[in-house]
Amino acid sequence: MAMKLSAFNFEIPEDLIAQHPHEPRDECRLLVAHRDTGKIEHKLFKDILEYFDEGDVMVLNDTKVFPARLIGKKEKTGAQIEVFLLRELQAKQKLWDVLVEPARKIRVGNKLFFGENDLIAEVVDNTTSRGRTIRFLFDGENEELHQLIDKLGKTPVPPYITREVTEQDRDDYQTVYAKSVGAVAAPTAGLHFTRELLKRFELKGVEENYITLHIGIGTFNPVEVEDLSKHRMDSEHFMIPQDTREMVNHAKKSKKRVLAVGNSVMRSLESAVSASGMLNPLEGWTDKFIYPPYEFKIANTFLTNLHRPKSTLLMMTAAFMGYEFMMEAYEEALKEKYRFYSYGDAMLIL
Repeated sequence: MAMKLSAFNFEIPEDLIAQHPHEPRDECRLLVAHRDTGKIEHKLFKDILEYFDEGDVMVLNDTKVFPARLIGKKEKTGAQIEVFLLRELQAKQKLWDVLVEPARKIRVGNKLFFGENDLIAEVVDNTTSRGRTIRFLFDGENEELHQLIDKLGKTPVPPYITREVTEQDRDDYQTVYAKSVGAVAAPTAGLHFTRELLKRFELKGVEENYITLHIGIGTFNPVEVEDLSKHRMDSEHFMIPQDTREMVNHAKKSKKRVLAVGNSVMRSLESAVSASGMLNPLEGWTDKFIYPPYEFKIANTFLTNLHRPKSTLLMMTAAFMGYEFMMEAYEEALKEKYRFYSYGDAMLIL
């Protein structure tokens, strides 16, 4: 039976929406859900290590969030505007795909000024009601432009974080292993790892592997159609290297655990399955939408955060652990006052 959107609707009390990450990262709470027995345990995140053994593999997303929110002024009127950088379209011509606020006031031909006029952009096209294509009027190298954006931009924390964004968010909203710049949202299941904890995984013989998927703004888009088969995901660019493929396939053949750390990793792995059910090395775009019922081919263990009702992230979680069990786990998390969303607590599904 196909699932409907209304099945994923429930209330999360305001006070359980985490506004700051847990300090230290690896001492947030971890709900452990055992699919084989239906047992639910309450642990600390750093206890995750006890569920893995030598030869198991974990796959992490090494994408790096860039400070994508630029606050600037319109020429002539000096009105304040916000430009949210989605992605670079053409490095050579310095063209970017962006969202603008307030959209009705930002038209093709307008010039936008950022900082102390350190950076100027011109609007060259309308793409959607809030979408524009802009060209940065900048003579230097592309690397210098990126450095300037890095200096002037603000961390694009999610809309449900209602406090002011601070400098601390630059570090907080980034995994400790982030290296490939390109995301406007963090792979939040990975935010709980510390360097010490990763070292302990390594000492235990658990293989650490990386994929890259640059998470776009679409991750926050709610599903708006009751019939889930009609929902269209935004495309996101991903890359699975050869060495990750080899490690994962070896672990699969050896009947070891393959842990997908976060929804972005799970989507990437499931977007690169070979005809024989193994992992392919691949670079490309994925708009794969995973919702129940779905048969997962690669990862047999899943680490994820506690997600928003009616979100695609929640639907993938339900596909992996079964809808009934997921609802039971979420009820338990609400009862035990777990912290929800990006800066919240984590769930390990075995």
